[in-house]
Amino acid sequence: MDLKIIDLHKAFSASEGERIDTIMNVSFTVGEGKFVCVIGPSGCGKTTLLRMISGLERPDRGKILLGMKEITEPVREIGYIFQEPTLLPWRTVIRNVEFGLEITGVPKEQRRQKALAALELVELQDFGDFYPKEISGGMKQKVAMAMALVVEPKVLLMDEPFVSLDCQTRNYMQTALLQVWEKTKKTVIFVTHNVEEAVFLGDEIICFTSRPAEIGKVLAVDIPHPRDRTSPELNSIRKEILLFLAKEREKTRNVNGMFTHVHNLSEV
Repeated sequence: MDLKIIDLHKAFSASEGERIDTIMNVSFTVGEGKFVCVIGPSGCGKTTLLRMISGLERPDRGKILLGMKEITEPVREIGYIFQEPTLLPWRTVIRNVEFGLEITGVPKEQRRQKALAALELVELQDFGDFYPKEISGGMKQKVAMAMALVVEPKVLLMDEPFVSLDCQTRNYMQTALLQVWEKTKKTVIFVTHNVEEAVFLGDEIICFTSRPAEIGKVLAVDIPHPRDRTSPELNSIRKEILLFLAKEREKTRNVNGMFTHVHNLSEV
């Protein structure tokens, strides 16, 4: 089923009761089984977008629809993978993967079988008895993927999940994620600051403007997987996104410079 984002608007309170717009007039549709990347300047509201889609945050205006169902609170159909893996250090890998099933009352034997299948999907079937402190950063993110997948969501939200990994591990995890996606056909919305990562992963790339974030550009990446990171086709898309982001940064600098100039004049 499609995921529809309809006219989202979100503002937050600042000092003295002032409201600061973070996201404005954002609308897009993610087709079932598609992999969409969201990129934009730092602080433009990408994480806020994911929190609203997940039901953790309510928009001030607009709707999120999964099929015909409006999302107003966290639901099992939407999984969320954060920047840092949220593993319980006192539980083994397999018991971390079982946790979401355990709290929803799935019987012990059934949740063990589902957890084993999820670990096999991310190629960690031999590490079920390890504790989080005993595995690498990349493996911890694989466990986080297994934890999200084991409850069988229809949509997977990923908020810069590889940002803390070194370049080599990050590249490996991107390939591992694509293998999981191709096996499961989950709908994925992946937030990143890394242009190369977005171009390597996404079917479509949504580029946000500076805050308040609106959709400034949408690029289709009609290149089959596996992709060559150095291909002229990917480099052309990468260049287009980098030019867009550079213009957004320049716009922000000009606005900040204007406010600084006005502030200095007020002190004269």
